[in-house]
Amino acid sequence: MDMDRWQHSQAYSDLMGFLVAMNEKVKGAKLGDDCHVSPVTEGLLKVLEKMDQWIDETPPIDQPQRFGNKAFRIWFAKLQENIEEELRNALPANFHRAVAEVSTYLVESVGNSTRIDYGTGHEAAFIMFLVCLYKIGVLEEGDSKATVLKIFVRYLDLVRKLQVTYRMEPAGSHGVWSLDDFQFVPFIWGSAQLVGHPSILPYHFTEPKQVDETSKDYMLMGCIQYINKVKTGLFAEHSNQLYHISGVASWSKVNSGFFKMYKVEVLSKFPVIQHVLFGSLITIDKATTPPPRI
Repeated sequence: MDMDRWQHSQAYSDLMGFLVAMNEKVKGAKLGDDCHVSPVTEGLLKVLEKMDQWIDETPPIDQPQRFGNKAFRIWFAKLQENIEEELRNALPANFHRAVAEVSTYLVESVGNSTRIDYGTGHEAAFIMFLVCLYKIGVLEEGDSKATVLKIFVRYLDLVRKLQVTYRMEPAGSHGVWSLDDFQFVPFIWGSAQLVGHPSILPYHFTEPKQVDETSKDYMLMGCIQYINKVKTGLFAEHSNQLYHISGVASWSKVNSGFFKMYKVEVLSKFPVIQHVLFGSLITIDKATTPPPRI
């Protein structure tokens, strides 16, 4: 993968444009806010629910290794075998011709079945899945809020369940110097939700009581709550990067900082981008429009 070609590609421009557009849609929004939920959104939520049910039907197996439970490969094979049919059930018939290509990104978004790991590259594949759905027109402008507050949040619940159930390894974790062992996008959109909040400030996410009280309303607080559950010790030690970010004065600065960090730590890293799949919807062709300025 030529990184310069990638950063000037239509795929890169589409991905950044989508992240920024959704970011604007959820500024000031709570997870429980009313929003338009179309039949397609409902169908996609059912697909994610079905994927969740397959986890329940595929319990971890006894094995000597502590991490990377091999039952994940059984679950993954079930996903590969059934996902196109599930998506056809979720989408109107006139979009079925796109299912073979679009489903590839959904399969890629849950982790690697050989290494049994998951990281920000897999998360980016889910964003590409959503980008594809908008490009073919099955999701529209009116679905924007639900795309983040319903579909992406449900995906986040799903992959966390996969991580815990099958003891998945982080793919390319930077340890205490990363935001999180597995995710990045919920910190971007989660901080957007808090822009302009009259009482919750960035330093509050270092306070467990405040985090627990607001985790059901704000994605970022849910991320911090999850970190607090799966990691032990002082927050400043196991999540040093986040601890320093909590000292930033405003959520708007936190939000723009997360975007800049995502471009450097995810979209500019060869080990992440080398796995991107290109096709007719996510294309490596030179961008006709530049990515938005952050």
